[in-house]
Amino acid sequence: MQQPRSRLRLGVNIDHVATIRNARGGPHPDPARAAEIVARCGGDGITVHLREDRRHIRDEDLARIQSATGLPINLEMAATDEMLEIALRHRPHAACIVPERREERTTEGGLDAAGLHNQLAPIVARLGEAGIRVSLFIAPDPRQIEAAMQLGAPVVEFHTGEYAHAEAGEAVAVELKRIADMAALAAKNGIEPHAGHGLTYDNVQPIAAIPQLAELNIGHYLIGEAIFCGLEASVRRMRDLMDAAR
Repeated sequence: MQQPRSRLRLGVNIDHVATIRNARGGPHPDPARAAEIVARCGGDGITVHLREDRRHIRDEDLARIQSATGLPINLEMAATDEMLEIALRHRPHAACIVPERREERTTEGGLDAAGLHNQLAPIVARLGEAGIRVSLFIAPDPRQIEAAMQLGAPVVEFHTGEYAHAEAGEAVAVELKRIADMAALAAKNGIEPHAGHGLTYDNVQPIAAIPQLAELNIGHYLIGEAIFCGLEASVRRMRDLMDAAR
């Protein structure tokens, strides 16, 4: 008898609620309110990225978001002393270490965990000692999974941008297989695989169908769709598509 597949968690990135707020200043729209909505309509976690330039959420938002919902908070952060101190002070459920460049519009590509081992090792260790679940945002590549194993990271999140932006059917299939193969490799080695970046209603289901994946983190698309249909409706539709794929 075939065993049922496990439920795929949906982490909703609410950064771009703050981006809209910051465009004009003032308190509206409030990312903490967005977190409350996500909690009631099928989201399993809240993802936020506290960037060096504070273009999305701000320092004071983090505590407010934590207070607004009982959902686990996944703090995306650069591997810097400043962000480590903030993470240790707020103690989110998880910290996803991402590459960050001030000139980029959004996170471009995965973290080079292999090349940055010496920089990452003490940060991963400090976060783990504080009871914060560490994730590395990496390309679906065996070298990066090996680096995550050496660093002792319990989670990797695969950057799905190459898959999301592939246009031809063959290119999409190649990227999808790469993600599926690396999800299997990570799971085989005791690392929980997640995925995210560029996922939409149209492309999420092949990713969601990968059985080893435990969580998808989706933000920009859901906030964009919320302009037209509301945040609750956009999250519920994504949740339904993910469930149907499993």
